[in-house]
Amino acid sequence: MTSVVAAKSGTQWSIEADGQSAVVVEVGGTLRGYSAGDVAVLDGFEVDELSPASAGQILAPWPNRIRDGQYTFEEQKYQLSLTEPARNNAIHGLVNWSRWTLVEQSASAVTLEYELPAQIGYPWWLTLRTTWSVSAAGLRCDQAVVNNSSDDAPWGYSVHPYVQLAGVSVNDTLLHVPGRKRIVADARLLPIGANAVAGTEYDFTEPRKIGDLVLDTTFGDIIHDADGITEVTIADPSADRKVVVWADDKFKYWQVFTGDTLHGERFRRSVAIEPMTCPPDAFRTGRDLIVLAPGERWTASWGIKG
Repeated sequence: MTSVVAAKSGTQWSIEADGQSAVVVEVGGTLRGYSAGDVAVLDGFEVDELSPASAGQILAPWPNRIRDGQYTFEEQKYQLSLTEPARNNAIHGLVNWSRWTLVEQSASAVTLEYELPAQIGYPWWLTLRTTWSVSAAGLRCDQAVVNNSSDDAPWGYSVHPYVQLAGVSVNDTLLHVPGRKRIVADARLLPIGANAVAGTEYDFTEPRKIGDLVLDTTFGDIIHDADGITEVTIADPSADRKVVVWADDKFKYWQVFTGDTLHGERFRRSVAIEPMTCPPDAFRTGRDLIVLAPGERWTASWGIKG
């Protein structure tokens, strides 16, 4: 069902089924809220707010950061706008503040589309289509993109949900991340190497408390199950309550952020758990960068179980 609200984030689409409910908004095609029963699983934002700290946003055609906003693709050099000027980086892609268009809706699902025009710094025309749905299995997001250009296009994808456990602090939260390596980052949060997590404070391959550890960390060498699914879990100290963020085999990295740079009530209130297809700075390094051929359609799925 649709509800039109005068909001900074534009039109609001509410979906509901089997005790699960979510709100998706026009600006950025962003996930503004998700609840299981009467429990808010997503640490989202209000109707009269802008998405804070990329909460619930789609990050494409690249996730995370590009050093100096500069990269070379198929022997051509490009310069992106520096959207993280304090660190001199281009961050989180080009679609998170644009207005998306409704394609289809039902009581339990909504599909939105955005045509990313060719532009300086990224001269490829893409069509992104996202279907958000809820069911007894939780929240699901099915993402598709088509390269409408006559040339190959570089592509990476992520999302930025903050998840929470009511009444449980980040310090007391049990975290499980199936990543055997951690990407080492410099002061600009750009990759400079990778280390195995075994035996270090970053080893969450078995659930354990976050404690006072500060995380804005990319995990790689991800473990997928037999069906290609990978999951990051947060749980309360007794492990009686948990939230699972899952992703399919298109996602090779997880970014985990404990919100230490956020201000006011949002400081270490929730954990951003971001499935990523590629690591930071992939446009420069080429590591796990997806190349979309002309006319190619790419799909991926992820979701949250609250």
